[in-house]
Amino acid sequence: MIKFRKIVSLTALWAFVLLMLTSVVLYIVPAGRVAYWAEWRLWGLSKTQWDELHLNAGVLLLIAIGLHLYLNWKPMLAYLKNRARQVRIFTREFNIAMAVTAVVALGTYLQVPPFSSIIALSTSIKDTAAVRYGEPPYGHAELSSLKTFVARMGWKLDESLQRLAQKGFAASDADLTLKQIGETYKVTPQQIFLAMQPARTASPGRGLPAAPPPGIGRITLADISQTYQLDMAGLIRSLAAEKIHATAQQNIKEIAEQHNLSPMDLYGVIKRLTDPGAAPES
Repeated sequence: MIKFRKIVSLTALWAFVLLMLTSVVLYIVPAGRVAYWAEWRLWGLSKTQWDELHLNAGVLLLIAIGLHLYLNWKPMLAYLKNRARQVRIFTREFNIAMAVTAVVALGTYLQVPPFSSIIALSTSIKDTAAVRYGEPPYGHAELSSLKTFVARMGWKLDESLQRLAQKGFAASDADLTLKQIGETYKVTPQQIFLAMQPARTASPGRGLPAAPPPGIGRITLADISQTYQLDMAGLIRSLAAEKIHATAQQNIKEIAEQHNLSPMDLYGVIKRLTDPGAAPES
């Protein structure tokens, strides 16, 4: 005879196992911009599918735990009773459990060890993945149409289409997204980008390139200045004159967010300030 109580308990167990598995995967999965750009997959599942699996596993666990509490309400009440068999919610054990949970929540909020170390390790793993798989020029670039993408990169549409065709990725419609073209040829959006990327004419030490380097949001002003031999102090003064206040150790994303700009927009400002006469590369 099938027992409903056992089904509920075992469902809660399996939902917990699934939730833990997806939590580990999402802990190490590359950042969304990288995962979508490189079509990252693990065991055949994309980041979006792992996100959805994690969400539904959590919902299933909540439902199972709710039913478990309902079916085992009397034993649960026994945990809250003192020696006189009186129900007391704030028992010593209850308070300890609540305190442990509060310490984890508060420690995470205040970013103190060891909780900050757990987050830092995840960030480090994701940064390593960004180096391995490459980053898009800007967030969700894979969803941009060819027309929009080349415009944001400062390229010419007809020349970009020609380069794509030469690499075997002909696109008849400039309104197609990089993701759609990639799906047609069973390659990643990143490969489509690399195929139509023009040959670099600028090099480190000769001014900023027309198109921002991959991962521009994580690059600090100090790194940009060192790589492209810019005057760090002069750049900060020039940005201040544009009412953009920044320090050498801040990255592009942080500075942009503080001034309601996108990293791409801020990069354009920096390029204009450091090389006013530069023309977009084709």
